[in-house]
Amino acid sequence: MNNPFLDNPQIKVVNDFPELVNTTFQGLNNAICWQRNLFGDFEEIVCKLSLEENITEISIEDLLALNLSENGNLARKIILSDIQLLTDFGASPSLNLLKCYERDDELDFISTDVYSYHVDRSPIATDTFLCTYYGAASDIIANDQVEQKILIPEIRKKLKDLYDGQNDQDAEFDQFLEEYFFDLHYQPKPNAKPTNLATGHLWRLAVDHPTQQVLPCVHRAPIENDGEYRLLLIC
Repeated sequence: MNNPFLDNPQIKVVNDFPELVNTTFQGLNNAICWQRNLFGDFEEIVCKLSLEENITEISIEDLLALNLSENGNLARKIILSDIQLLTDFGASPSLNLLKCYERDDELDFISTDVYSYHVDRSPIATDTFLCTYYGAASDIIANDQVEQKILIPEIRKKLKDLYDGQNDQDAEFDQFLEEYFFDLHYQPKPNAKPTNLATGHLWRLAVDHPTQQVLPCVHRAPIENDGEYRLLLIC
């Protein structure tokens, strides 16, 4: 079977956690994948967890309280191990049971929710880690296959009208775009080919911050499968 990640210059595939966190982003590479074939019944965990809101954060205590089969317990051990690895690294992982994210439908010409292709931004040197254990998985897309939404003329004009400033080139307008996160969002170009991150793999995605040496990774949350929750580890 062809490995969809190996021939993609955006993605670097690694073999273990130390390599995942110690590999340096270079050139077009802004996504690193610890590719894994996980064993265990993650669906059992999802079925036995309680969804309190559209997004419910699951604690270690919640996981440990579940009465699981042998395969379910195997899946739980993997999740707990990932949480421990990331915590020991200095990250703050969050395990989320997801029905859906909140939609941004306030403006009909631009979306700024996580279903829109976007990049993450941080004032400090950090990366985004994520793993989908169950359910639909996120997509990433190469930077040369997207266009920043604020640079699309018809969108920029409407944003300028919304801003109600004198022109769209002044610093205050740029500040307005950043303040409302419009500048973080991207639109795929015609014939763009996103890559699905699939389930089980632990990913590290480049974030926009002052010391970052590569372009930030453009990604989006997936449309959830009907009647199916997602189990996602992210930090």
